[in-house]
Amino acid sequence: ICLSANGNDNKKFKGDDKMDGAPSRVLHIRKLPGEVTETEVIALGLPFGKVTNILMLKGKNQAFLELATEEAAITMVNYYSAVTPHLRNQPIYIQYSNHKELKTDNTLNQRAQAVLQAVTAVQASNAPISGTTVSESAVTPAQSPVLRIIIDNMYYPVTLDVLHQIFSKFGAVLKIITFTKNNQFQALLQFGDPVNAQQAKQALDGQNIYNACCTLRIDFSKLVNLNVKYNNDKSRDYTRPDLPSGDGQPTLDPAIAAAFAKETSLLAVPGALSPLAIPNAAAAAAAAAAGRVGMPGVSAGANTVLLVSNLNEEMVTPQSLFTLFGVYGDVQRVKILYNKKDSALIQMADGNQSQLAMSHLNGQKMYGKIIRVTLSKHQTVQLPREGLDDQGLTKDFGNSPLHRFKKPGSKNFQNIFPPSATLHLSNIPPSVAEEDLRTLFANTGGTVKAFKFFQDHKMALLQMSTVEEAIQALIDLHNYNLGESHHLRVSFSKSTI
Repeated sequence: ICLSANGNDNKKFKGDDKMDGAPSRVLHIRKLPGEVTETEVIALGLPFGKVTNILMLKGKNQAFLELATEEAAITMVNYYSAVTPHLRNQPIYIQYSNHKELKTDNTLNQRAQAVLQAVTAVQASNAPISGTTVSESAVTPAQSPVLRIIIDNMYYPVTLDVLHQIFSKFGAVLKIITFTKNNQFQALLQFGDPVNAQQAKQALDGQNIYNACCTLRIDFSKLVNLNVKYNNDKSRDYTRPDLPSGDGQPTLDPAIAAAFAKETSLLAVPGALSPLAIPNAAAAAAAAAAGRVGMPGVSAGANTVLLVSNLNEEMVTPQSLFTLFGVYGDVQRVKILYNKKDSALIQMADGNQSQLAMSHLNGQKMYGKIIRVTLSKHQTVQLPREGLDDQGLTKDFGNSPLHRFKKPGSKNFQNIFPPSATLHLSNIPPSVAEEDLRTLFANTGGTVKAFKFFQDHKMALLQMSTVEEAIQALIDLHNYNLGESHHLRVSFSKSTI
């Protein structure tokens, strides 16, 4: 089929109103705002993979977007069926098209092709694309090559290197300065070319760097050039590797600081997009978290104490809370409240860990009850006074040998996953067989659905029939003594069997 871009395509697109068509790498996008540009429509697809063609039907407020693979299109449709996409604050609708590919009439679709080339050129290479006719006709260049970036929901530290990695996809990054202002982590980032800054802003504003956190808010800075004095973990000039590291010096030039004070932030909040595909983002975050990289005001100021409520007071113990919350951080102290035994205070080692535990455990089921996890207003958990018996409701775990995150850079930082029905078991002695483990886990009151040893037999995946059963099994069996001085280690897995 040859499609033309003049909008009189009613006959050809009759079948495209079905919501649940068979998957296709061509997507039909409806209800677009009148003024929307090709670049904005392409940006919808970029997080999911390469966009290979686009056809705008301006007269009908519709577009067709072709992705390189059907998988990418399926991921995109699934994502946007959970999170309604918005362009220019208007909801739009995305579904599979009946077309398996777009054969577009090139003379009519030239502008769209130019935009596509410009965007893919930027994605494919880190070379700035200034001076080419494509970039001028396709994208109206913004005045400034400098972006101002604010990171919201910062549950993991975001390092200068992570920013460089993300933004380099759109062109050569020359300089970055990071700092904390109003208790928010912010950065100024300078591209070689304003066109790249424009495209990076378009594609990344509102995106999450890691799953469900670290949301990028991007606008243009009034500065057109950054003056970087030192190359260290807070600022860097990639064009001048010879700069000193100037340890301990404030990296923000006073002139820039003054310009900053004048700038007002324009924080639009579009529907947050999928996490950016950074290879092993969790590992990068983990390494950063392990080293607590220069994050003034975040880990120190953030609250380390959690309030957990709606607990099953017949069953809950400080030990069981220590084990479950210990999956997401090193639990220092636990206090079950004396006159409200369905609630407890849990003190974590730092603010990042309390945020992680809260985001993963709030709303999960423990001993049959849906628990609520929020930040407490307490700064620490008080131990009972000397000689006062509080019936074992308060426990200090500060010196526990079972902390998972004590060692900086520990592998455990990379294996933090939400509660799941599949558990990862490790430290299994050679004498213990699959049958033994199946029996052990069935005794926690659940059903073992599947089991698989890793090649070395020291580790295995074991799947319970529900997340709640898996949580129960982890609480009961993490650190269980399997004999031969092997204590079983249990974590949630991101794999399924």
